[in-house]
Amino acid sequence: MKDGELDSVDRHILYYLQQDARGTSSSDIAEKLDLSASTVRTRLNKLEESGIVRGYHIDIDYDLAGYPLYTKIVCTARIPERDELGKKAREIRGVTAVREIMTGERNVYVNAIGRDHDDLDRINRELDELGLEIIDEQLIRDEHVCPYRGFLDPEEDPEFERDGDDRRGGP
Repeated sequence: MKDGELDSVDRHILYYLQQDARGTSSSDIAEKLDLSASTVRTRLNKLEESGIVRGYHIDIDYDLAGYPLYTKIVCTARIPERDELGKKAREIRGVTAVREIMTGERNVYVNAIGRDHDDLDRINRELDELGLEIIDEQLIRDEHVCPYRGFLDPEEDPEFERDGDDRRGGP
């Protein structure tokens, strides 16, 4: 990897890790790419050191874990305060993710979980007390994270169908 440019090996490593980072070893990836496990580990270390790989995250079914309410809270922050308010929002008990949007009135999205509506009301009050203006709140039924298929060229993608339907939006 030079100057943040990913080559085909780096992109493949990222692709395979996105599918199941916990269950995929360097040896597994090395076998698929016909490389040594040490080469894959070295590449992965460089991806981590560069900040491209920021961490390995668990995918939790919050409903099964006892938090049946999952909500996305759409907020507005003044631009000069957006970063600081986003950091403070991450500290609120029940907040699972904060996204800062570059433009527009709806520029901070907060994902939160709760056991009941009182939990969600508390989170909303705490966000309001921080100075975030709540614009909308959406109760989420479920969310699924999937790997970014763009790391692979179509001819490298094992799911790519050669008849013109690449399973990503048609021909």
